[in-house]
Amino acid sequence: MADPKGFLKITERELPRHRPVDVRIQDWREVHEDLDRGTVTRQASRCMDCGIPFCHNGCPLGNLVPEWNHLVYTHDWAEAIERLHATNNFPEFTGRLCPAPCESACVLGINQPAVTIKNVEVSIIDRAWEEGWVKPLPPAVRTGKKVAVVGSGPAGLAAAQQLTRAGHDVTVYERADRIGGLLRYGIPEFKMEKRHIDRRIAQMTAEGTEFRPGTDIGTDITVEQLRAGHDAVVLAGGATAWRDLPVPGRHLRGVHQAMEYLPQANRVQLGDLDRAPIDARGKHVVVIGGGDTGADCVGTAHRQGAASVTQLEIMPKPPATRPDDQPWPTMPMLYKVTSAHEEGGKRIYSVNTLEFLDDGNGSVRALRLVQVRRTDKGFAPVEGTEREISADLVTLAMGFVGPQREGMLEQLGVRLDARGNVARDDDYRTSVEGVFCAGDMGRGQSLIVWAIAEGRSAAAGVDRYLTQDTALPVAVPPTARPLV
Repeated sequence: MADPKGFLKITERELPRHRPVDVRIQDWREVHEDLDRGTVTRQASRCMDCGIPFCHNGCPLGNLVPEWNHLVYTHDWAEAIERLHATNNFPEFTGRLCPAPCESACVLGINQPAVTIKNVEVSIIDRAWEEGWVKPLPPAVRTGKKVAVVGSGPAGLAAAQQLTRAGHDVTVYERADRIGGLLRYGIPEFKMEKRHIDRRIAQMTAEGTEFRPGTDIGTDITVEQLRAGHDAVVLAGGATAWRDLPVPGRHLRGVHQAMEYLPQANRVQLGDLDRAPIDARGKHVVVIGGGDTGADCVGTAHRQGAASVTQLEIMPKPPATRPDDQPWPTMPMLYKVTSAHEEGGKRIYSVNTLEFLDDGNGSVRALRLVQVRRTDKGFAPVEGTEREISADLVTLAMGFVGPQREGMLEQLGVRLDARGNVARDDDYRTSVEGVFCAGDMGRGQSLIVWAIAEGRSAAAGVDRYLTQDTALPVAVPPTARPLV
């Protein structure tokens, strides 16, 4: 236990400060300032090392939270990163991007502010990089087996690293021009600078993983060629089919999907573009969708110099504290103010968009909205609440409906589940021999911790498949297994 009385002596939850708004919206650097190590150590001392550590249950990766909290408290940071890496390939990603279900499950959080698990995690890995403790771990023995990983998001990268370290020859195929998936082009620089991806790619390359960006499986390489050249295939392409809003005026100029808008801003920071073709400068921006992707659009619009930013959400405003129907240790849906919301803008809840209005020249000028209320059958409009709000640029950030079926999946002929995701068994095998699936492509849109956890688990399944004398028969249930 870090400090038997730590949670009694230190009751305040200390988090890193955000850089001043008027400063940070002038650049694209990460919003958070570093927290000094003394504060991190004090916060780690609040961990109670519970007899049943529910933080393990809250984290899909099963991170050994009490162990590395204790090691930070005793100033053994080098051992702390060993315990952290034991369950998590990329804590610098999760420590910046994960919503921290582990903290919602923290036992201390029942009647005190939860331990700052996420910040301790990112502090450990950041120091590990600074001290040179993160090194390539190439395998001592090669198996001669070849594995293709399709998709280079967190699920694909985790699977690839685990399989490479197990001695297999792994090639990661990515249809974008750079490795990283949504980490590269979906997450704004102010949430995670891309240098964090680049140094992991360098580490994995040194370990023996081969990367082939700019390669679209099903187009540049047929699935027959892919399967013929590899002993196993891991599908980790994510849930890239976005949810649309089919209302009148959807065709108007200025209405875009979030994943059309955000990658362009990232490409500007990467030096590919001088200015994004879809740019918010001087415009009245409306973001439809109240989740993290919507917040990313809000923060991006602020940095581009938007005249105003309004975020719409069809759901009612969440409560500020844990509601009775979402008891500990579940992760509650709470009202939160992200760094993007701190920077300005307006949020409107319980509204639905009825129409995009034309300015007479084929561009959007406004949205027609209506207030809604929840019913047993969905959302019902509230009579007499229709109104218009100005908009020169609209981004749709309403989530994703599953993987892209055209191309690779159709050519492979893998079975899909009732939700349209790739069906897998408990070993992550699909209905096609030697083909496995990890991450959002099989699970549906989810958290980064789930992507990494599934990538690691799928890698274990592939390793068992490749190292046994006789492959087990494929066993995919006729309907989707519960997604837990």
